Amino acid sequence: MRTVFKTSYDADIRLFKHNAQAFWYLLLFALALILPFLISDFLIGEATLVLIWAICGMGLMLLVGQTGQASLGHAAFMAVGAYSNVLYQELLSLPFLLSFPLSGVTAGLAGALIALPTTRLHGIYLAIATLAISVLAEDLIVILEPITGGVAGLFAPDIQIFGYTINRYGNPNALYWLVLAITIAVILVYRNLLRSPTGRAFAAVRDSEVSAKAMGVNVARTKMLAFAISCTITGLGGALMGHFATIFTNETFNLIMSITLLLMIVVGGLGTIHGAFFGAMVVVLLPLTISFVRDGLTSALGVSSVTIPGIENGIFGAILIAFILFEPMGIYGRWFKIRTYFELFPFYRRDMFRRQKSYLKTERSR
Repeated sequence: MRTVFKTSYDADIRLFKHNAQAFWYLLLFALALILPFLISDFLIGEATLVLIWAICGMGLMLLVGQTGQASLGHAAFMAVGAYSNVLYQELLSLPFLLSFPLSGVTAGLAGALIALPTTRLHGIYLAIATLAISVLAEDLIVILEPITGGVAGLFAPDIQIFGYTINRYGNPNALYWLVLAITIAVILVYRNLLRSPTGRAFAAVRDSEVSAKAMGVNVARTKMLAFAISCTITGLGGALMGHFATIFTNETFNLIMSITLLLMIVVGGLGTIHGAFFGAMVVVLLPLTISFVRDGLTSALGVSSVTIPGIENGIFGAILIAFILFEPMGIYGRWFKIRTYFELFPFYRRDMFRRQKSYLKTERSR
């Protein structure tokens, strides 16, 4: 049994709880580095896609899980990141090392502009507003055809870094390592943001806006800042998604992607970085697993392969319903409970994680 005692204020802002945790994360990082030498190029592509989805998930997680603001329109900001990244390279002849961060800044500015009129909205009303943004984004891409290519879309050029060319099909290992480095950078920014006063303001707004105001938090400004940072991270993920897809159109970043992104972080576990990665693995690997199981069954039974349209979405929806009913904390929440059970055994109590039905008095005055 491991019990972590906090003997100073530094324990609350430490990057790792203890040395053992740091060791396991370093071991995981080492495994991620050598992964291209262990699996095929196809699986490396799937691993790259998992990391890209995880980046987008961390962007939405910062808004939904840390600040408590629902959003169904983050695919629009992924589109802003993807299109601006390519346009900066083609129209302004900027290198990838400049166009990539600028695409994130562009998505962040777009998110801040959207947040200005929506900071006073709550719950379902904010979700409807962001839903409208996702729908309008598809129409705007078609309307701005001279710039965006309309329904024909844009072709993402190869990534050039100091004369070295990175392409999904030419050298997938290099693309994987590039995305891995960006993912690690986003994780470090995310973790340090949560440990800062700004991150604590996000949590205060999420838990109780009335209490946050009483503590001197500017709720409107905090919401706008959370939306801007969230859209910046999501825009970076969208830029990488554009290079991964090579060709993208108005239908690439559609409403279904926004809904999938939200469901992904719910299934993975709201409010945690781990949840973004677990959810990304479900989104990417679930269709692949279904395909492998279907091919295995058809070959074992000696029948022709049968494809059922929409089976991936159906299974994903069933998984979401099961998690909402039986495990609202998501995959990471279930793992956290199992880990806590072994850490506290035999002193673990069954009702330790029982959901509370009571609310703060300050919440009742809304």
